[in-house]
Amino acid sequence: MFSIAFGTVVKRIFSVPRFVKMSDLQRILSNNKAAEELLESLKQELKTIKNEQVQRKITVLQAENDTLRRQVDACLKKLVALEVAHGKVQIPVPTPDQVRAGSGPVTVKMEPVAEPPVAKETPTDAPAKAQKQQQNESKAPKEKKPKKEKPAGDSKQAGAPAVEEPPVDVGRLDMRVGRIVEVSRHPDADSLYVEKIDCGEPNGPRTVISGLVKYVPIEEMKNRMVVALCNLKPAKMRGILSEAMVMCASTPDRVEILAPPEGAVPGDLVHVEGYPRVPDAVMNPKKKIFETVAPDLKTNGELVACYREGSFVVPGKGAVKAQTLKNVQVK
Repeated sequence: MFSIAFGTVVKRIFSVPRFVKMSDLQRILSNNKAAEELLESLKQELKTIKNEQVQRKITVLQAENDTLRRQVDACLKKLVALEVAHGKVQIPVPTPDQVRAGSGPVTVKMEPVAEPPVAKETPTDAPAKAQKQQQNESKAPKEKKPKKEKPAGDSKQAGAPAVEEPPVDVGRLDMRVGRIVEVSRHPDADSLYVEKIDCGEPNGPRTVISGLVKYVPIEEMKNRMVVALCNLKPAKMRGILSEAMVMCASTPDRVEILAPPEGAVPGDLVHVEGYPRVPDAVMNPKKKIFETVAPDLKTNGELVACYREGSFVVPGKGAVKAQTLKNVQVK
C-alpha cells in the first residue's frame, strides 16, 4: 500500500516539468505566429503607402506636364503670330494624328506618251533649211532688260494666314512676382504710395503708384513680396508715371496685398490653372481686356486668388493667397 502511494507521488513529481515545458513551447509558437502576422500586416501597409505615394507623385507630374504642354503650345502660337506679322509664310505641318487618319501613300500612275512621228527630210528641203538657219544666226541677240524687283514690304505675301488673336481671358495678363525695394509717400497725394518694385527685369525696378496708404502701413510695405500686373499701359498718377499695378484682395473697408508662395523670387511668372499664359506686350486700352477679366478675379474660400475656377500659382512653388479675406474681389 505504501509502495503504491509512493510510486504515484513520484510520477506526479516527474510529470510537472513536462507540462511546464509544453506550455512554454505553445506560448513561444503562439508569439512567433503573432509576430509573423504583425510583420505581414506591416508589409501590406508599407506596400499600400508606397503605392499611394507613387500614384500621388504620378498625378503631380502629369499635372506639371499638362501645364508645360499648354505653355509650349501657347509659345508656339505666339511665335507663329510674330513670324506672320513679320512677313514669313507659314506652311502647316500635318500632325501624327492627321497622318494616321490619312488614306495612306499616294501612288502616281505613269502612262507612256507616244512620241510624235519624225518627218523625213527630203533633198529639196535641205537647202531651204540651211538658208533659214543662216538667217537666224545672222540676227543679233536682243539684250534683255533687267526686271525691277519690288521691295519686300510693298506687297503682301499671298497665302499668309491671318493672325489669330488669343481669347480675352486671364492668360492675356502678365502677372509676375516682385519685391518692393523702396517706398515713399506721393508728394502730391496723401493716399498714394510711390514704390520701386523689382520684377527681375534687366532694366531695373518699376515705378508703381498704389492707393494703399489707408490700408497698409508704410513699415509693412518695405521689402514686401507682391504680385505685379506688368502689361497695363503706363499712366501718370498725379504727375508720376506708374508702370504696373499691385494685385490685392479688396473690400470697401479692407484691402490686403496678395502674397506669393514661399520660395518665390522676383521675376517668377504667375500662371492661372487651366488658362495658357499668352500675355500681350502691353494691353490695348481700347480692347478693355483687363476690364473684361476683372469681374472674375476673386479669392476663394481657402484664400487662394482665382480666375473663375483656376487658381493663381507659381509653378513648382505654390498658390498666391490673401491673408484673411475670403470670397472677395481681386484687383
